[in-house]
Amino acid sequence: MKMRHSVAAVAAASAMLLAACGGSSDDTAGGSVDSLKFYNDKAAWKPQFEEVSKVSQDEIGLALEPVGYSEANQYAAFIRSSFRTKEKPDLFTWHTGKELEDLVRQGLVAETTSLWDKAIADGDVPEDLREYFTVDGKQYCVPLQAGYWVMFYNKRIFDQEGITPPSTWAQLEAAAERLKGAGVTPFHQTNVLFTFSWFQTLLTGTDPELYEALSTGEAKYTDPGVVSVMDKWRAMLDKGYFSDPGSKTDPQVMLKNGDVAMINMGTWFNGNLKSVGMEIDKDYGMFVIPNVDPSLATRPMVVEAGPMCTAADATHREEAERYSAWWFTPPAQTAWANARGELSFNPRAEVSDETLASLSDKINKGDYRLMNRYFEAAPVPVLTAALDGFGAFVTKPGDPMPVLKEVQAAADAYWAEQG
Repeated sequence: MKMRHSVAAVAAASAMLLAACGGSSDDTAGGSVDSLKFYNDKAAWKPQFEEVSKVSQDEIGLALEPVGYSEANQYAAFIRSSFRTKEKPDLFTWHTGKELEDLVRQGLVAETTSLWDKAIADGDVPEDLREYFTVDGKQYCVPLQAGYWVMFYNKRIFDQEGITPPSTWAQLEAAAERLKGAGVTPFHQTNVLFTFSWFQTLLTGTDPELYEALSTGEAKYTDPGVVSVMDKWRAMLDKGYFSDPGSKTDPQVMLKNGDVAMINMGTWFNGNLKSVGMEIDKDYGMFVIPNVDPSLATRPMVVEAGPMCTAADATHREEAERYSAWWFTPPAQTAWANARGELSFNPRAEVSDETLASLSDKINKGDYRLMNRYFEAAPVPVLTAALDGFGAFVTKPGDPMPVLKEVQAAADAYWAEQG
C-alpha cells in the first residue's frame, strides 16, 4: 500500500513538471526565448547553475532556469516520460555509456557532431573525451563537467606523519602502512553507491585494456586478470587499510576529522570538502593516483563525463544548441569551474584555484589515458549486480569468485540480449 502511494506521488510530481517542460519566462508558443529550462539531477548545484546563468545571459543573451531533482530514479523516470509530451526538454542532464546510447537509438537526442568538431579544432576540449559522447560515429550532447578521479588527503595527518604525496604505487602502500602504524585509517570505502571506486582504480591501474574490454563484453569478470585485481583488493582489506564500509558519517566529515587520511573520489568532491569548512592547500590536498603496474606506458585517468543534452525535437532547439556551443568556450568553462570549485575539461579555462589549475595543467600536458568511470562504462544491469557485489565484498571480505560469477551472470544475460 505504501509503495502504491509513493508511486502515485512520484507520478503526480512528474506530471506537474511535464506540464512546464521546455518552457521559459518569455516562451511564446515555441518562439524565440531568452532563457532555457535546464532539467537536471543535481538539485544541490542550483546556486552554481544560477551563477553561470548570469555569465551566459551577458555573453549570448540566454539564461538558464535550473529545475533540479535530488532523487535519481525519479529524475530518470521524468526525463523518459518527457519525450512523450508535446514540449520536449531543451536542456537536460543524463549519463554517457549505454544510457545515452539507449536514448540516441530511439532518435530522442539532438546530434552535436559539428559542435564537437569546432570545439576540438579550437582547443576547447580534449579529443579523448569525444568517444564517451559518440554513438555510431556521431556525437550527442556536450560535457556538463569532466571530473577526474584523484586522491584527496588530509594535509595535517600527512605532515604529522612525514608523508609526501606518493608518485608510485609502492610509495602509496608504504604511506598506508605508516598511517596504519600510527593508528590512522589510510583509505575511505563504502558499501553503498561508490562501491566501485577501488575496483576501477585497481583495474585501470593494472590493465586498462581489460577494464575497457569488460564494458563491451569482450572480457569476463571471471577472467584471471580481474580475479587477480580482486585478490589485491582483498589483501588491502585484510591489512586494515580501509574504513568501516557501513559508516553513516559523510566522507568529507571523515576526512576533516581525521577518521581517514585519504579518499578516492572525483574532483567534484572539492565542493563537499568546502561545505564542511575545509580549505584546499591548508586542510587538504589531492594527487593523481599512481599506476598499480609501474610498467604501463601511460597513466590511466578515470574521468566522470556527465552530459548536458538537448532533445531531438526540443521546443527551442536552436537556442539550446547555441547554449551548448557556448558551454565549450573558455568564458563558460571559466565561470563554471570557479563557481563549482572544480577542474574544467577546457584547458583554456582560467581556474582561479592554484591547486586545481596545477592539476588541470598536469593532466592536459601529461601522458594520460582517459578512462570512462565504471558507473558509466558498465551496462546498467551489470552495474547493478556489481555495485551490490562489491558492497558485499567490502563488508565481508572473502573469496571474490562468488561475487565475480554473479556479476558475470548479469553480463552474460545482458550481452545475450544485445544479439
